Amino acid sequence: METTDDLNMSLKDNSEGAPYDKLGAGHTATRRPDPRIAAQIHQALGDAHSIANVGAGTGMYEPYDRMVLPIATSQRRIAQRAPELERAIIGHAESLPLASGSVDAAMALLTLHQWADWRVGVQELRRVARKRVVILTYDRSYTERFWLLRDYLPKLGQLMCARLPEIEQQCAAAGEEVRIDPVPVPHDCVDGCSIAAYWRRPSAYLDEDLRSGIPSFQLRGAERLLGGLDRLAEDLRSGNWAERNSDILECPELDLGYRLLVCEL
Repeated sequence: METTDDLNMSLKDNSEGAPYDKLGAGHTATRRPDPRIAAQIHQALGDAHSIANVGAGTGMYEPYDRMVLPIATSQRRIAQRAPELERAIIGHAESLPLASGSVDAAMALLTLHQWADWRVGVQELRRVARKRVVILTYDRSYTERFWLLRDYLPKLGQLMCARLPEIEQQCAAAGEEVRIDPVPVPHDCVDGCSIAAYWRRPSAYLDEDLRSGIPSFQLRGAERLLGGLDRLAEDLRSGNWAERNSDILECPELDLGYRLLVCEL
């Protein structure tokens, strides 16, 4: 059973430089781009032909029909990229190794929480882009609405959000006029790296192999906060989970707090 002390220790661990580079190791088997999410990201990029992908990671949502300059923080991250993708360069969001206005667009996908100073990083995105900035992020208020984090793993939800600013703060940093587009998660989402991917397939969260590919479960101290999975298993056996969540069982997609911030420059 997790305790308040467990949570406080986990928050402290992750606020003092969580090893995010290590979180990428082992994802590739469960992480594939979901074509519906990819289409929404690519549409948000608009007519941009040259794109800096900051915090590129595996690069799975990079468009194939445009010039992409991937920027990653370490050789470990770069090594995870598929060989057919553009070779990434090492750089940090707070000091991008690019000239001002050197690309049409700058994008950052679910990476703000990994930056030492996310506000400086967002300003760097604005500096290097000529046309627009596209940020895929998360509204942390949704941790209280997602059944997994609300009913079974609330302290994991707190741990996930410890370094993520409120969505209003993110919008303010992105610019005066920012379009906010919800990014719903399909019921059969193939991007197994997202903790929300299995929202209509609850038994997946009981699979240790699948959990190993979800970064939220690999945060330092997260293993001490997973006692609620035993209750989930029991509720699945008894039918309580299906009864409690009957309103979402036929939904083709669900808004679970993922947001695209699109700022025209």
